Amino acid sequence: MNTPQPLPKIVTEAEWRSALEHQAIRERDALGALAAVNAQRRRLPMVKMDKSYTFRSASGESLTLRDLFGKSRQLIMYHFMFGPDWDVGCKYCSLVVDAMTHPEHFQERDAALVLVSRAPAHKLDAYKRRMGWTTPWYSSGESEFNTDIGMTVGQDEYAGLSVFLRAGEDVYRTYFTTGDAVNQLGSLWTYLDLTPYGRQEVSEDSPAGWPKLAEGAGDIQRHDEYGRA
Repeated sequence: MNTPQPLPKIVTEAEWRSALEHQAIRERDALGALAAVNAQRRRLPMVKMDKSYTFRSASGESLTLRDLFGKSRQLIMYHFMFGPDWDVGCKYCSLVVDAMTHPEHFQERDAALVLVSRAPAHKLDAYKRRMGWTTPWYSSGESEFNTDIGMTVGQDEYAGLSVFLRAGEDVYRTYFTTGDAVNQLGSLWTYLDLTPYGRQEVSEDSPAGWPKLAEGAGDIQRHDEYGRA
């Protein structure tokens, strides 16, 4: 015998609208609480990255952690599980990257978005092309970066997300998260909320002196339209 498919309760339109209004109140309260958490995150201390690390690009170029920022002051790094002897990347990490906002949007907010794994750069590039991704991806397999940062422990690989801030040539780690917190990410805003400067909107609760976007600046565009005259 077929089991009936479970369905929400069927009500009148008036009852539905009443229930929806109550739900909207709960959601506004939740968003307010989240905004307060984000404001506290922008007030976290940071730790200097004193050790030198090597990262390899798909083109074979050897880069430093500072190089990964490009011209941006903030760096959002997703630690993608892809061990040196693996043939393909982690399927759960792949889902996270599938949902990422195009990197061009981050650059307009003074942030760079990158992926880092221990697998050789040629493996990362092949998998990136297979998946159709545009996010820059670098190999950390030639240094102890993954081990030092806690993403490789013995033979086990772990996923997570780190945020870095640069001041001149100095690089600092400002934030780290893993697990369900990473699984909730997807939009430009959820990633920017993890950075020390946040969305940089005038209404945002940030420490005094934090950068803010000028009126009319930072408007969202199609990702292929940034930089056009």
